[in-house]
Amino acid sequence: MKRSTYLLLLISMLLSACGGEEFQDLRDFVKNSGANLRGKVDAPPEIKPYEPFSYDNAQGLTDPFKPRKPESSKARSGLHQPDMERHREALEEFPLDGLKMVGFMYQGKVGHAIIRSPDSKLHRVKAGNYLGQNYGQITEVTDTEVKIKETVQDSNGDWSERMSSLQIVE
Repeated sequence: MKRSTYLLLLISMLLSACGGEEFQDLRDFVKNSGANLRGKVDAPPEIKPYEPFSYDNAQGLTDPFKPRKPESSKARSGLHQPDMERHREALEEFPLDGLKMVGFMYQGKVGHAIIRSPDSKLHRVKAGNYLGQNYGQITEVTDTEVKIKETVQDSNGDWSERMSSLQIVE
């Protein structure tokens, strides 16, 4: 009988060891971690109702939805609009900052610049050719630079000229 008592005592000790709280400290931490937190959500900003603007009653303001009339601006600026009917050249589809002068050559007595376009094609140009998207016309070609006269339209519809250049890239 002594043996059975020891066996019973041993089993009860094993069972009491299994009933203990092994992760009690973790459970307490999870339970108490959000106790002092109080969430606060700010109120959404007030949405102002949209008020449409009517151009019917706007006197003295330019309607942004009507095309400009460059004919009336000719008299003010003294500069004529570029020829819109002229055949566009290949380099006029690219912005001027995307074009690079990579070389220079003479053909006869005329200097030609070699221009690389953004699509990596090489083009030979001389004075009088057009390039860029602002009606840029080449005025002079040297061995280091291409000088360009661009004709641009401002927000009032007036045409003006500006000078630009492409420098040779080493």
